[in-house]
Amino acid sequence: MTNYSDADLRALAESLGQRLRANHDHLVTAESCTGGWIAKTVTDIAGSSDWFDCGMAAYSYEAKQALLGVRPQTLETHGAVSRETAIEMVSGALVNSGASVAVAVTGIAGPGGGTEDKPVGTVWIAWKRRGGYPKAELFHFDGDREAVRRQTVAASLQGLMTA
Repeated sequence: MTNYSDADLRALAESLGQRLRANHDHLVTAESCTGGWIAKTVTDIAGSSDWFDCGMAAYSYEAKQALLGVRPQTLETHGAVSRETAIEMVSGALVNSGASVAVAVTGIAGPGGGTEDKPVGTVWIAWKRRGGYPKAELFHFDGDREAVRRQTVAASLQGLMTA
């Protein structure tokens, strides 16, 4: 497990902001298990209004469907914590925003909620550029709820650097 401090997350967000600003890109976040932490991290950076469009914290199935266009059959067949759901979340975030690049996260932060197939620390992160194809990656983070969420924020920001 990598322990990311607030300073580490801030440094990642600052680097990302410089890259997005240089490319004239705007970011949208679609967050489940992080509950808006990615959006908070990037908006902690002064001047983030130059490159941050909006964030959507969609925790429930209903919110994922209403805000992000996740199909009910995707949730029924694959569950909220799945590659398919992450991809629909990231795509829906772009459809419902003015952003050019998006990140979506869905996972099990714990301490409960894990299963044998999807233990606590299972997180899917998806990234997508407007007009492009989504990329999704499965992570298995260690630690308590705070640690899983913190690592998810860091991995999301790192992935956006190459999105």
